[in-house]
Amino acid sequence: MPPERMLAAADALFAAADQPMSVSMDAIAQAAGVGKGTLFRAFGSRDALLDTLWAQRLGVLRTSVEGPHPELGPHAAPQVRAQAFMGALLEFKLAHRHLIRAREAAPQLLRSTHYLWMHEVLQTQLSLAAGLSESVAAYRAHALLASIHIDLLEELMAQGFSPQDLRQHLREHVASMLSPAPSPAP
Repeated sequence: MPPERMLAAADALFAAADQPMSVSMDAIAQAAGVGKGTLFRAFGSRDALLDTLWAQRLGVLRTSVEGPHPELGPHAAPQVRAQAFMGALLEFKLAHRHLIRAREAAPQLLRSTHYLWMHEVLQTQLSLAAGLSESVAAYRAHALLASIHIDLLEELMAQGFSPQDLRQHLREHVASMLSPAPSPAP
């Protein structure tokens, strides 16, 4: 059984679920027409299956960040790259809400390979753009990524914020994080 069929079944179930955490491995196996053991042998766990789905969707963004993209690639100015990266992550999350909702609700999100990659890219750009220490850049990268957590985005949209509003506020937030750290008080 090709894993693509199992992933497609999982993706469809997560997209249709009001509560992504309610989608079980049993339901995914049944929708894919395989036994639960086959699903576990292919992915190991529900989180690993979600990470595989996330990696498929995130692949285009990763390619842009690691390649010659004028705003996202390694040759872009750090300020431009940080803004473009956060904007691209916001668009990714808005486009794949069902998947993101399922993964961001799972334990150990901050230790997932995808989160660690996003944090590293962002921390590096913050450090280069504003001359921040490693610890300040690390904190700001976490704060920026928290600002696009799917629960927060969905709550803001429920309060009437449009995707355009979210984009604008995020640009402003990233710009504020790109400023140098204040000098300690004497």
